[in-house]
Amino acid sequence: MPSTTVTVGSAVGLHARPATIIAEAAADSGQSVTIGLEGEEPVDAGSALLIMTLGAEKGTPVVVTADDQATVDAIAALVAKDLDAE
Repeated sequence: MPSTTVTVGSAVGLHARPATIIAEAAADSGQSVTIGLEGEEPVDAGSALLIMTLGAEKGTPVVVTADDQATVDAIAALVAKDLDAE
């Protein structure tokens, strides 16, 4: 499965609002999507609660994996954005 490493861009890290936006996008993709800290067990990216359990702060590298590259790219782009600034 395709994957990429991306740096968390949200000022609060992957907390409530960013995690919810990412989880909704992952669920809407219809693909199997995971997100995790490098070297650790990934979690289901379709769950905001599981994303928040990662404790990823701004600047933390995370690995996004999905069934296809387009989904990886879409979710990685969200992770890299400051979703609290919108």
